[in-house]
Amino acid sequence: MNPSSSLPSRPAHLRLLGQFRLEFDREPVEVCGNAQRLLAFVGLRRRAGRSVVAGSLWPGATEAQARGSLRTALWKLARYDSALIQCTPGTIALADDVSVDAHALSDSARDVLYGRGPLDDDQALLGLLNRGDLLPDWDDDWVVLEREWLRQLRLNALDTLSERLAGQGLPALALEAALASVRIEPLRESAHRAVVSAHLAEGNLNEALRHYDAFRQLLRAELGVEPSVRFARMIPQPQQ
Repeated sequence: MNPSSSLPSRPAHLRLLGQFRLEFDREPVEVCGNAQRLLAFVGLRRRAGRSVVAGSLWPGATEAQARGSLRTALWKLARYDSALIQCTPGTIALADDVSVDAHALSDSARDVLYGRGPLDDDQALLGLLNRGDLLPDWDDDWVVLEREWLRQLRLNALDTLSERLAGQGLPALALEAALASVRIEPLRESAHRAVVSAHLAEGNLNEALRHYDAFRQLLRAELGVEPSVRFARMIPQPQQ
């Protein structure tokens, strides 16, 4: 089944970070039930085999039931006046002109990790910071896996971004990136090292010491361990 390609197309944007939201011309439209799950799955994968889609979205159903549910969901998506899904007998793909915020986030993260683009651009930084988790209220197995993958990618990018901004003499932006990483994963030592490094670069020794002590107490309370020797050596020792 294919939506009609003769109908006028409107720009479509699929938001999966924070919550599910489909927009046409920046105006939200309602997507219900299984059609929402189908669009999210194909939106993340871009293209997948019909059997993979059916088996992932309806894992407890028989093959015939899953394929029937898939056909119903495709029919619901085909009612929009812009093509969202492109189908062949064996595959289902997201239409080329549908943008997805999760892809924009992963592309920005890769740009940082691979050193592409200007790293002192506030917009590039905010593009990483101002994003929620992937479909946080969904507990489907395929969502959980995608959410954790995107979370780790974002954390690594924020750590790298903080380090590079500090190296370019931009400690305030480096601190912002490091604190964003801390908010996502409070027990991640690399993010806390970046926070302390940014404070030290600005000459804020008291802030650096206070943050290190707070992290040390957190580690003791949660895991019963101490910060690494590498982290401890970052903290200036008092003169004898």
